[in-house]
Amino acid sequence: MRYSSIMVDVGKWPIFTLLSPQEIASIRKACVFGTSANEAIYITHNDEVFVFGLNCSNCLGTGDSQSTIVPKKLEALCGKKISSLSYGSGPHVVLSTEDGEVYAWGHNGYSQLGNGTTSQGIAPVQVCTNLLIKKVVEVACGSHHSMALSFDGDLYAWGYNNCGQVGSGSTANQPTPRRVSNCLQGKMIVGIACGQTSSMAVVNNGEVYGWGYNGNGQLGLGNNGNQLTPCRVAALHGVCILQIACGYAHTLALTDEGLLYAWGANTYGQLGTGNKSNQLSPVQIMMEKERVVEIATCHSAHTSAAKTQSGQVYMWGQCRGQSVILPHLTHFACTDDVFACFATPAVMWRLLSVEHEDFLTVAESLKKEFDSPETSDLKFRVDGKYIHVHKAVLKIRCEHFRTMFQSYWNEDMKEVIEIDQFSYPVYRAFLEYLYTDSVDLPPEDAIGLLDLATSYCENRLKKLCQHIIKRGITVENAFSLLSAAVRYDAEDLEEFCFKFCVNHLTEVTQTAAFWQMDGPLLKEFIAKASKCGAFKN
Repeated sequence: MRYSSIMVDVGKWPIFTLLSPQEIASIRKACVFGTSANEAIYITHNDEVFVFGLNCSNCLGTGDSQSTIVPKKLEALCGKKISSLSYGSGPHVVLSTEDGEVYAWGHNGYSQLGNGTTSQGIAPVQVCTNLLIKKVVEVACGSHHSMALSFDGDLYAWGYNNCGQVGSGSTANQPTPRRVSNCLQGKMIVGIACGQTSSMAVVNNGEVYGWGYNGNGQLGLGNNGNQLTPCRVAALHGVCILQIACGYAHTLALTDEGLLYAWGANTYGQLGTGNKSNQLSPVQIMMEKERVVEIATCHSAHTSAAKTQSGQVYMWGQCRGQSVILPHLTHFACTDDVFACFATPAVMWRLLSVEHEDFLTVAESLKKEFDSPETSDLKFRVDGKYIHVHKAVLKIRCEHFRTMFQSYWNEDMKEVIEIDQFSYPVYRAFLEYLYTDSVDLPPEDAIGLLDLATSYCENRLKKLCQHIIKRGITVENAFSLLSAAVRYDAEDLEEFCFKFCVNHLTEVTQTAAFWQMDGPLLKEFIAKASKCGAFKN
């Protein structure tokens, strides 16, 4: 399974909503897997490995059978630099590291972990037989069989072999990695993929070979007979295949010229041919579209996707229960998003790289540049401290500044504006709000910001301040907040503070703030509270 180098938002996969923003930000690579997309593994920027989810068949590798919604660290894999990862239907998980080591765990009823047994793998264990002397660069899994491709182009397979998917020439299960040879002997393999019970390989000269189950024509051989050893897809003679991808029972192939071929099962339109008829031999699709640069599908789904050289992403097949029989242009930026939003289950078709590099969204860029002396063209001085801002942002975001700049910001342009009617924390919070749409202040300071919001006619900010005050009201500050609500004509907040004070009357009347309240305001409160029967005792 390849990994992506495009920026992907893992939050599009429902299971990742369990993580905090801090945990999401720490992710460098990730994969969602499982029969219901209920398990996930991710690698952090400091190369720690975490898993969470349902833990079917011990597929989380935590050493126990407990499910977890809190990520657990897999100490055995931390620092290993995972480069390729795939999973089966059990599920079982197989991965390779940058050093070429292979680890596996999870379901093992058919020896798909390659350790010579059929005992469940409760934690990651290195796959040793025939692979210790090899540097593995890619792994792939079918429902219950596994494959590993070495740096020098050798291919090894093991596990369930009822249809010949291990390529050994028999249908006996293969308990440990065995080199796939026969007509692949002497050929350098550069790409591999697995369907549920079939296997495909691409050779460095562009030839394609398939073996295993062929009931739907997924091997592309022109017939539907199973193959116990690799057979060349003769119909692709004359084209050079660069990438191969297997769905549940269909196959996609991409040529060096950006042409796309499909064959196999087509019950959901996953071949993109415009009908639902199976194809026993490769058929070219998307002929009227521009050059294709990437294809995507996975053995647990009937969904297909492709990306063109201009970045357009198409999807077809089973899409959220609908059968889409022709490639449909989406608004997505990458094929991975198709699987997050439309595949059933919503698994990942490859190990994702979610490195953000230096890319920032517009909102993130604005937030980063607030109070930045390097890029600002205006300063406010409040209580002797400077706040650096950008005139254009202030004009776009605030009517008060728009009017101010139009009235006297021409020849008399100032570089520093003095502010004396508001405190530094309050004014800084206001300016930061214009950059971020959020406020982070204690309720006592939010009173001052409420005053500013009223003054500057910033109604949304006024509501935000009221929310902060309501959330932070206590017995000690209730009367101060009530006074502020009255002073700044915040009727909703005034009513809220009044009810709080009445409900906690005994406690609040013992605070200093109660007796320091304005005479008229105190009288008004007592009168209103008396009407409610608050002072009847």
